[in-house]
Order: sequence, then structure tokens, then C-alpha cells
Amino acid sequence: MQLIDRRGRRGPAAAALVLASVAAVTLVTPGSGSAAPSSDGSSALYIVQLAGNPLATYNGGVGNIPATKPTAGGKLDTKAWNYNAYREHLRTSRQQALKDAGLASSTKPVRQYEVSFNGFAAELTVGQAEKLKKTPGVVNVYKDKTYSAQTVTTPDFLGMSGQNGVWQQQFNGQSNAGEGMIIGVIDSGFWPESPSFAALPEPRPDADTIANKWYGICDTGETDPITCNNKVIGARYFRVSQNFSVGEHRSPRDRNGHGTHTASTAAGVPADANVAGTSLGTAVGMAPAARLAIYKALWHNPATGSAGGTGTDLIGAIDAAVSDGVDVINYSIGDDDDTPSPIDIAFYHAALAGVFIAASAGNAGPGANTVDNADPWMTTVGAGTHPVRYSKSVTLGNGATYEGAGVGATVPSAGLVDAANSGVAGSTPANAGACVANTLDPAKVTGKIVLCARGVNARVDKSAEVKRAGGVGMVQYNPSPNNLVAEIHSVPSTHLGTTEGQAVKAYIASAGAGATAAIGPTEKKAQAAPGVTAFSSVGPVDYNKGDLLKPDILAPGVDIVAAYSPEANPARSNYNLLSGTSMASPHIAGIAALIKQANPTWTPSMVQSALMTTATQTDNQGQPIQRPDLGVAATPLEYGAGHVRPGAAFNPGLVYQSGPLEWIQYLCGTGIDLPLGEDSESACATTGSIDPSDLNYPSISVGDLRIKQKITRTVTNTTNQASVYFARVQAPPGVTVTVTPSTLTVLPRRSATYTIEITRTSAPLDQFTQGSLSWSDLRGHTVKSPIVVRPQSLDAPATVTGTGTSGSAQIKVGTYYSGQLKASAAGLVAPSIDTYKLSGTEQGFNVNAPATGPGVARKTINVPNTNRAVRFSTVNGDYPAGADIDLYVYLNGELVGVGGSGGPEETVTLGGGGTYDVFVVQYAKAPGVGTQDVKLYTHVLDSTPGSLSVSPATQNVTTGQQATVTASWSGLTPGVRYLGVVDFADATASRGQTLVDVRA
Repeated sequence: MQLIDRRGRRGPAAAALVLASVAAVTLVTPGSGSAAPSSDGSSALYIVQLAGNPLATYNGGVGNIPATKPTAGGKLDTKAWNYNAYREHLRTSRQQALKDAGLASSTKPVRQYEVSFNGFAAELTVGQAEKLKKTPGVVNVYKDKTYSAQTVTTPDFLGMSGQNGVWQQQFNGQSNAGEGMIIGVIDSGFWPESPSFAALPEPRPDADTIANKWYGICDTGETDPITCNNKVIGARYFRVSQNFSVGEHRSPRDRNGHGTHTASTAAGVPADANVAGTSLGTAVGMAPAARLAIYKALWHNPATGSAGGTGTDLIGAIDAAVSDGVDVINYSIGDDDDTPSPIDIAFYHAALAGVFIAASAGNAGPGANTVDNADPWMTTVGAGTHPVRYSKSVTLGNGATYEGAGVGATVPSAGLVDAANSGVAGSTPANAGACVANTLDPAKVTGKIVLCARGVNARVDKSAEVKRAGGVGMVQYNPSPNNLVAEIHSVPSTHLGTTEGQAVKAYIASAGAGATAAIGPTEKKAQAAPGVTAFSSVGPVDYNKGDLLKPDILAPGVDIVAAYSPEANPARSNYNLLSGTSMASPHIAGIAALIKQANPTWTPSMVQSALMTTATQTDNQGQPIQRPDLGVAATPLEYGAGHVRPGAAFNPGLVYQSGPLEWIQYLCGTGIDLPLGEDSESACATTGSIDPSDLNYPSISVGDLRIKQKITRTVTNTTNQASVYFARVQAPPGVTVTVTPSTLTVLPRRSATYTIEITRTSAPLDQFTQGSLSWSDLRGHTVKSPIVVRPQSLDAPATVTGTGTSGSAQIKVGTYYSGQLKASAAGLVAPSIDTYKLSGTEQGFNVNAPATGPGVARKTINVPNTNRAVRFSTVNGDYPAGADIDLYVYLNGELVGVGGSGGPEETVTLGGGGTYDVFVVQYAKAPGVGTQDVKLYTHVLDSTPGSLSVSPATQNVTTGQQATVTASWSGLTPGVRYLGVVDFADATASRGQTLVDVRA
């Protein structure tokens, strides 16, 4: 069992967000906009949340100021007197908070938030941040984060085009699809000259509708200005820091390409897509008649090709988008923090103001517990394949031909070399084999086709290195099973699977200097679709223990052709193929805009429900949705409710609605208390809590089934006709599901409630199993919800603590099976202590290119695979007040844990062996401190018995019983903090464990 403690990682101080596009995998974020490092009382950007609802959700109650929250289907009226009156109240409250904290003269906010988030961002020292935290009227103070950004055939595949398609059937043609809707895209900007953003024909039938709700502006920018038109009706850019990378534009113009791609996927007009000299057909967005509003908050980093920004700027973009009057926001940005952050709070208020939010699920798959953007008020989108693949083959000198993925030119027969054997002196075979920058030797590569392994660096960076070293082509292969990606490269390239790649590698080894190859032309071929991609992030969600299924839905996200910035394109063309959940999310954003156009009074949760309950779980061959990389059926943990089926979503029959009360009660049920009202008191004390599984959501998930659980759901009839619905259950294997009542009569526009009782019979313990519940009527509606259940074997605390050189601690273990409970102990172990002398501070630590410096130290440790747990920590008592130390932990090169809670004491506890790199970051020092000792404590816990013992070692338990296990220790050294573990097992397998933390 893997231990995931990660204190700080799941809180507001998590480090970095990951680009939701896998076009570039190795990412570096640009400067965060924080103060330059100093050696004395350093400051950094903080986001301060104040008590009271922002304008988007203010419901009255302050003096005589009426509510500013828009009515259903309405928009914020930014010209109304009450809007301005309440806005002035928020400004007064902001000034009062600074005054009460004694910071009115020394602190000037760099950004104020009033629409979707009530608060401000400012440069603060640790001491000033602590003062504000204790100030009445201040809800929370968050350290700012550094963030990075994460269709030719898809309209046909999704049923948008043709006489029977959505555009024709719902809107009488493509040219009307999206009228009256405004889609906001928060990303890296847009390329205004792209044909996908050409002006719409005039006169516009929706001109009055747009004029009545659009309050935005077109900020053309300082350098390389943009222009707007009746397609892109507004654009803004957000950059607190004045540090710009070379070649970046101080305007909404997109240097990176990511934002151009997502915006055109959502709502681009029809345009010929020519990619690297190959015409791939007509590219068109999901809502071609919708208007676009661009919010550039991510900035290009030329070192990696990624785009990055700060929470300070992203909240500013959300605030502006809601104030401007957008109907939908696309957010193709993800993070490693699945609990609500300031950005999630801003989106909470945006959703309550009627804005639908489509968000990428992340590209951290195929592992479990990797899904991002997991809030119930946003629709979380996974990435799937579509029916066209772009094939490109390589033919070897021995006559063997292997098919891969790629676009672009051909390469006639040329020499073929393995990059692993073609590195410069001093390079490692691993880095050279992955074609990392400056590792290939031109003397070995010039004029050759080069075999490069996927991984370590971005795929497109590999071909750039081949070109730099003089190579004429690239054959990229997957060292382990993964999806294939067709994309633009610096030299003609094809991408092979694992088996094919190993065959090419073996041929080079046998043929030696005589190895040759030729790269063939691009061919469009059909394939079964959809399938879930290997990179698409997977549930369950850590913080809700699997009680809310995420992702919500699957949409096309592989080899998506859309507009792009020619400055970022190796082929310098206006279109590119990208893959990632970033590309899937804008499909849902565009489709949601169409549903809102047809149903203007629907809330975001109604749109979400319509999309989910009408989704499909089969591919275009009638088979269950697959994981093509593994050749097995996918599960709802990977695709949520299924793949989007737009045509059916316009008339779902029934919808599941939820709103602010249920969302807060859900969070309270997970242990998260977010004060969101007019004071800074506990929201949970006011609203109470629900079991997270009881959130009125379109999917049904129980991540901790303890024998039996009853769940309640309410459905609302979206039609003007009464209808009788009949329940049909496909129970998860080994589980019984009883629906009461099994027949629902739902009156027009009214609601009905039912319960589901789920009982484990024989389902395997601690494993997910899935089924479904469908409600069908005689009018052609089928409302389908996935059922995902994980029967729990036992419930043991993650950690117990103790003190003294000898002593004991009782562990209470709830058991949900009958049989034996076995307990065994390992440890206790004392930590090793490493001391680093750090003189500087670092607020912009680059999680995608970590490096040491005056304020950063690094520890590398190899941990055996038999390891039970490894803990890295810092201790508050080692530092004076005002210090702030952060930890960033990498396992085999991947960021797996962050400690960044806002003070000097951090703990990251993980399980599993491998090479760990721990970066100790001095975020801030106390005033007057120069160079100081920074200590890192490391506990490595294997299975070796030590001073920890357990009693009883074996006991009989029954279902529903609470057992007691006593952990005891003796002979410890005073003043040392020890770590041990107690493992629990039944007769067949390990079922859980509890860490034992002892301060002797």
C-alpha cells in the first residue's frame, strides 16, 4: 500500500500546475511575479481572501444594498447602482483589513478581486501574512502558486455536422450554432490573424443579445498589438510581474500557441487546416457562431515551449471574465492539488453566477488518483481518441516496415542510428537516448535518421535536438506502453509503439553502421473510437476518497487539429496537431455553449448533467470503450459517465441539479471548511455536512462502502410534459443495488426523489467495481448514471502519535469483513539529518526544471523497493519567526510530493522505492537573518523489526466490529523523532497501515 501524506500538497500552498496539453511534457514556468529574492525579510506574492461574498454571488444583507447576484439565465449588471454600491463596500472592507493589520501604509495590493473572489493580491513578508491571517474580516491568506498551461474530424465524429447533426437539427445550420453565446478562454492568448478567428458575416442576428450582456473590452496591448472583431469581441492580458521572456508579447497575442488552439477548438469558424504542407481538411470549432473573449494569463517560456502564470493573474482573469459577461469558461490548466484553492473558490462563485466551467482533467495518467480540477461546480474532461489517426511508417534496410503516427514530409533512405549510442562525451545513455538538448554528437548524427526514446523531455524537443545535431529524421518510440501522438516536428518524424520500437532498436544493434531507414508519407486511417488515452488523468479523487467520480466525461483529445501560433510552430503554419486533456476540454466548452443557447435558463449543473447522463460507454464499433495502449476495457474512473454525445444532451429528459448549499455540505463531508459568507466563521457550522456520496450529482460513487450504504438523488423534469420513468440497474459485480421507488412519475418542470441502497455481497475488498443505473420513459429518454463502488476492508487511522522514550498508543480499527486481522510492526527508525547553509530566498522555484541555488538545496537518496515509507521533513523549532521552508520531492524524476504550508515546518511522507530528489527551498527568512542552517530530516522505513511491537498480532474480527491494536515502544533516545508503521492484513492480503510517529 502506498502512503500519501503530502502535507501541504493538498492545501493552498501546492507548488505548480501542469500543462494539460501533452504537446510539451517537460515544462518550465516563467517568473511568478513575486519580489526579487532578498537576503533580509524577503517578500512574495500572497492572495488574501476576505469575508463576504463577491459581486457574482452577493445576495443582499449589507445595509440597504440589494443583491447583485444575477437571476437564472441573467448576467451581472455592472452598470446598476447596487453593483457599484456593493463594490464600494468591498473596497472599504479591503482598506479596513489592511488598516486593522497595521499594513495600510506599507502594503499596496497589486491586484484587487471583487467579482468572483473577494480579496486582493499583494507582496507580503511572512510576518505580514501572519498578521493578516489573524485580522478580523480575513478568511485566509494563500501563498501564490506558479501555474503552467496543460479538430478536422471531431465535428463529424461527435455528430455536429450533416443534415441530421446538431448544427442543423438544433440551430438550422452551422452558421447559427452558438449565436448569442460568449465563450471565455483563459489561456496563453490568441493569434488574431488566424483564419479561425475571421469576422462573422454581418449583420449579426444576435447583435442585440450580445450588446446587452457584454461589458468587456479589447485591450490591444503595449507591443505587437492585436485587433478584435465580431468573432473575438474582447481580449485582455494579465501579468503582475514585468519580467517577460524574449519574444513574448505584452498583449493578448499568443506566443505559445496553446490558447489559440483551445479557443479555435471551442468556437473557431470553418477554415482550411494545412499542417506542415499537408491539408487535413476543414477545421471548425464546436460553436462556430459563438463569440470569443480571450484572457491571457499564461506566458511563454522559450526554454521549454510551455506557458505559465500565477494564481494572482489567473484569478484576475476569472474575475474579469465573469464581470465581462461570458456564458462559458474554458480552463485547460491543471494542478497537482485536488482540494479547493483560491482559483477553485473563484470558479465556485463564477458557477453560481451562471457561468459553465469546462476544465481539463490533467495528463498524469494512467495512474490512479491523478485527476485535477475535481470540484463539483466544474465539468472535468478526460481525453479520448477519435476515428481518424495520422499514420506514418518507417521502412528499415532489412525490408521490415513499422507503422506509427506522424504528419509531415518523407525522408528517403538514410543511415539510421540509436540516440543512446550517439551521445557526446559526458552525456548519459538515458539522456542521449531520449534526445535531450545538447546530448547528441553531430559527428554521429549528421545526415542520419535518429531513434529517440519517449520520456525525460518533451517529444517536440527531441526532434529539435536531432535537427541541431544535423539529423534528417526521427523515429520516436515508447519504452513502455503508451499512446501514439502525431504532431509537428523539427524534422520528419514518426512515433512507434513499444514492440515496434524495440524491433527498430534490435535492427540497429545487429546492422551496425550499415543500418538504414526511410520515413514514408502521412496517411489518414480509420480506427475504433473513442478510446481512453494513456496520459488522461484517472480517478478517484484523493480528498473525497472516491465519493465523487471524476473525471466527469470524455471528449476528443488526441491529434486534434486546430489553429496555432506560427511563432511556436516548427513548420511555421497557422495550424497544428496537439494532444492532451487541454484539447478535450474546449470541445465540452463549445458544446455547453450550444446547450445554453438552446436552454438559456439552465444552470451550469443542469448543462453538466445533460452532458453526462446522455454520454455513451461504447465506441463506434459497438464495443465497450477501450484503453488502446493496453487492449483492455476502460472504466468510469477513466472516462466518467462516458464519451460526450452532443445530440442527445439537448433533450435529456431529467437532470440532476446542485448548487451552493449542496456544494458546501459536500466539502464539509470531506473535512474541508470554506468560509464563503459575509463573515469568516465556519461554513460547516451553518450548513452542516452530507456524506460526499449524497451530493446530487449525475454519477454515483462510493469510495468507502462499509457493508451497506443508502444514497439519495433528486431529478428534475426539463420538459413540458409529465413522464413516467422506470429504473434499470446493472449492478456492479458482487454488489446488490436496490432503487426505491423503481418507478418515478415526474411532472413538467418538477422534481422527484429516489434512494439507492448499495450492499456488498462478494465484491473484492479495496477494489473498485462498476455498474450503472438508467431511468427510461416512453418518450425516448434514457438518463444513465455510472455506479462506482469500492468495498472497504477496514478503517485505520493514517497516523497515531506518541511521546516518551517508552510508551504505547492504541489503534482503533474498524473491520468490514469476518475473519482474521493480523498486525505487524516495522521500525521505529530515527531520521538522518542533512544541514545546508542557505543565504538566499526563492519564491519562483521552477518545479519543471528544479535547480539548486543560494536559496535551494538538494538531497538525492536511493530507497530500496522493499521500503515501507519515506518521510522528509523540516521542523519549526529550527528557525526564528518569519521563516518559511518548502519541500519538493521527486521520485525517479517525477514530482510526487510538496510541502508548502506557509511556515518552516513541512512533512512529505510517501511509500515505494526508487531515486528520490528532495529540493529544500528557503521561501522566506526572518528579518535580519543572513546565511542560516536549514535542516532536512529523512526517515527511511523498511520492513526491519525494531523497537516497535504490536499486540495482539492476530485476532478474529467480524463485519462491523471495531478492533483494538496496541503499538508499544521502549529504549528510544530522548529528543529524537521516530517513525514506524503497523501493517494490517487479513488471511489473503495487506489491507492497510498506520504510521506511528513518536517524539521521544
